[in-house]
Amino acid sequence: MKTIAAFLCVAFAASVAQAQLSPGVNKADSNPALEKPAEAKAGVAKQTDPKVGVVKTTDPKAATVKKEVKKEELPKIPGTEIARPNGTFLGLEVVGGNFKLTFYDKKKKPMSVDVTRATARWPNPRSPGDNRTVLNGSGTALVGAKPVVPPFNFNVFLTLLKGEGDEAKAVENYTVAFRG
Repeated sequence: MKTIAAFLCVAFAASVAQAQLSPGVNKADSNPALEKPAEAKAGVAKQTDPKVGVVKTTDPKAATVKKEVKKEELPKIPGTEIARPNGTFLGLEVVGGNFKLTFYDKKKKPMSVDVTRATARWPNPRSPGDNRTVLNGSGTALVGAKPVVPPFNFNVFLTLLKGEGDEAKAVENYTVAFRG
């Protein structure tokens, strides 16, 4: 009796499995592991030209050629990046214990300083009041004279100045959340 019940269960399972296949479908075609990609079935071949960066297809239905666009990656500015209104950038970092303000062009490459000097003000973690320093220099960076004491987690108030002595005028002001 048990063998008859086992035989009926196996026959029922086989008939259910056969019924799930649609008519005219081969069992080998129903196995997803044996399926070919749709592109291979349609005769589509992809070729990539490394010199041009273009993907070519031989699919007659494909009317356009896909192009891989490589974006030019801009260099990373060390420290805290500050965008200026004229499209250039500033980089504020602590080097050798002092603030260093580096000037960058639109492509984030170092450029010459376009101001006379800068002032920086930040909170003093050890006593009441603020620390202040003047950043002087030439070339591509301005460097402060007063040491910056860690932890470096505060707002820095920067003022860029043009001119000498009493004739100096503030041309740009920034509040920078410095996390250096």
